Formats: sequence, C-alpha cells, structure tokens
Amino acid sequence: MSRHSDALVLFGVTGDLAHKMIFPALYALAKRDLLDCPIVGVASRDWSLEDLRRHATDSIKNAGGVDDKDALQKLLANLSYVRGDYGDSDTYARTLLALGSSRHPIHYLAIPPSLFATVMQGLDTAGLSKNARVIVEKPFGRDLASAQELNRVAKGVFPEDSIFRIDHFLGKEAIMNILYFRFANSFLEPIWNRNYIARVQITLSETFGIDTRGAFYETAGCLRDVIENHLFQIAALLAMEPPAGRDFGEVNSEKSKVFKAMRPLKPEDLVRGQYEGYRSENDVAADSDTETFCAVRLFIDSWRWQGVPFFLRSGKRLATSGTEVLVEFKRPPQDLFADSASDDGRSNYLRFQLAPSSAIALAARVKCAGKEFVGEQQELFLSEEQLGQHSAYERLIGDAIAGDGALFAREDAIESAWAVVNPVLVNHHPVIPYKPGSWGPRESDTLIGTKHGWHNPSSKS
Repeated sequence: MSRHSDALVLFGVTGDLAHKMIFPALYALAKRDLLDCPIVGVASRDWSLEDLRRHATDSIKNAGGVDDKDALQKLLANLSYVRGDYGDSDTYARTLLALGSSRHPIHYLAIPPSLFATVMQGLDTAGLSKNARVIVEKPFGRDLASAQELNRVAKGVFPEDSIFRIDHFLGKEAIMNILYFRFANSFLEPIWNRNYIARVQITLSETFGIDTRGAFYETAGCLRDVIENHLFQIAALLAMEPPAGRDFGEVNSEKSKVFKAMRPLKPEDLVRGQYEGYRSENDVAADSDTETFCAVRLFIDSWRWQGVPFFLRSGKRLATSGTEVLVEFKRPPQDLFADSASDDGRSNYLRFQLAPSSAIALAARVKCAGKEFVGEQQELFLSEEQLGQHSAYERLIGDAIAGDGALFAREDAIESAWAVVNPVLVNHHPVIPYKPGSWGPRESDTLIGTKHGWHNPSSKS
C-alpha cells in the first residue's frame, strides 16, 4: 500500500489557481478528515502568514462559504509561508525548515510551466525530493520535444510513480463514470467495436471567450489547451481495452496503448477557427492565427477501432457551454419496417452528457401507437447528476496525497498524445473566422461529412 504524504508544499500559493481551486479543495479534504498535515505555501510575494490565511479564507468563502469552522481553523493552523525566489537555493533551505519533522512531502507546482524544471531541480539540490512526490499542473509541455525534455527533468528528480501530472478533467465524476459504465456492464462489450459503431463525437463548448488570458492563449490555442489533453483523455477512456485490474498502472497502460494507436494528424484532419473580435482582446496580436475553435478527425489504428472516425471539437464563444460524447451505432442491416429506410433521424446512439450536468442516455426506436409499424426514437436515461459529489481538485489532490495515480497522466501517454498532434502544431491551414454565439466555422460540418453532422450539446439536462 502506498504511503500517505505527511506534508503539502504548495508552490504558487498566492496565485489564481490556488485561490480559485486549490484552497477550496483543501478545505473540502479537511472537512472529511483527509488533510491534517503541515501545508507550506511558497511564493515570491511579500506576504505575512496572516496575509496567507486571509487569502485562504477569502478563497473558501468565495467558493461556497464556510460551513465547518473547525475544519477551517485546522486548515489555517497548518499553514506556513516561505517567501522567496524559485531560483534561489535559500528558498528551498527555508522550505525544508518549515517542513519540520515531515519526511514524505508532496510538492504541488501551481506555477507557470516555464518554472517547472527550475523548481524540480531546486527541490533535488535541497534534498526535498527524497521520499517525496510532485504534482505538476498542465500544460505538460507545448509539443513533443518540450514534453520529452520536461519528462527527462522530472524523472531525473522523482521516480515515475511519484510524478502526478494533473488534469482536473480526469477528476470529474462524469468522466470517471465513462470508465465505470464501460467495464461494469456486460451488455456493452459485444457491440463496443468497429462492427457496430459508426462514429464517435466528443464536444466541449464554451460560451465565454479568453477573458484576461490573452497572453497565455496566444502561446497555446484550442488544440493544445483542450483537444490534446482533455478530449484525448476522454477518447482514451472510450477506446481502451479492459484493464487487468483497477490498479492505476493497469488503467494507464491501456490508455497509453490508445494514444500510441492514434494516427498522427494531417492538416486536412482539422479545422481551425477564431471568433470574430479575438484579435481585439488584450495581449492578442493584431494578425493572430491562434485558434479559439478546433475540430479534429481522429483515427485509432487498433483491431477494435480500425476505420471508426472519432470527431473531437472544442471552442470558445460558441452557442452553448456543455460537454457531451455521442457514440453513434450503425443502422440495422435490413430495412424491415416502413420507416427504417428513412434517413430523417440519427441511428441509435449512446450519449454521455458530462457538463453542465451529468447524464447517460441510450437512444432507441420505439413503435408508435397504431396499426402501422412506424416508430420514433426516444432517449432512455440511465443515470443523472448525483448530490454530494467531490470536486475534481478535491479528488485528485486527495488521490495524489494517498499515492493513487489512476486519474493522472503517465509519461508515455503524455508523449504519445503529443506525437499525434505534433505534425499539425505548425503545419496547418489558417484560422477561419466565426461569429460569436455560433457553432464555429461551417467547414467543420464538412469535416464530419454526414447528413446529420455534429451533435450540439444542450444547456439543459
């Protein structure tokens, strides 16, 4: 059994990520008695410990309020603060002192990616990496070469099973339910292959724009920011073979095989769009070619999925915010009934609604009342949103502290995913403008190439 970490060192403790996501997650863990250890915050701001405690309290209040004062006080009492530059060895020496008797810390790098290597090397030099773990926020690299270099640095400091590459998307209950639904139900396996499935669609749409993230988005774009990580991870859960067990190594091995089987993208496999007005956003180039929308046609060259297209799509300033998966089945081999030959609707499908709420639905044709054998397609809801779910960050931080890496990306998976998109990161067609509030460039409909086109997520359950 993995040893629990006995301290948390949070680099970037004064930043937005810590304020918006991490402190509310730590408070939730404290309420469940899963976090009672020293928490050492490290940052460059000239703050006192009281400043940090106010920052943490404000974060928790903004995230939903304080409903357990004892848990909050325990969390605040465990806080300490180290001010320093990440390139200064003295910062790490004082962090070591702040850890006191703790010998198995976990270091959370909630900092810009450009500082990952600097901090990991600083931890190594100071002896802070011994018997320790590290959580690294995405993006883990920005292309194959940078991901390989970052992995080289990380593995030079920590063993692979102590490196937790965090993608908050994997901690969402609805995402985890894909894995459970696939392998907990025996009826699905016989039809979950190229013989019965025509195509798979995955859409993550957002109504908002880049807000104040212009400088970041200019270096990333939708393909790097969403497709290569979030949507590839969903595709891997849908396409993976049954793991030998629930052990995180087995699950990650099967996911990694999917990434390795993905066919590298070509320019004709993607449509890039940019919402009108993007170039007027702060910190955006006047002639920017950065995509705020991306649609991808992906093939997985495996025995199970050969020839089945996976269509992945994401974008900002679209018509609705939502995330859905549509697995479309092939039509029956014979037009037995009067309405079977009509092509006025989709064939049977399985739909995973992941956001804004969670649901699983199966679409099946049902006979209408009357003498004629005519029917209509209706959805059967199999699951709905459940109360009391843990937030993604709460789950993932708790898992990392416990040493459970099932929901984290592994080195080979990271690099294999980058290898798929690497050919089109630079070699691609120019962005196509689209109107805010639409579903992106019309050219994405041509990419999918079917009469019914894309399935658009609904804002309703």
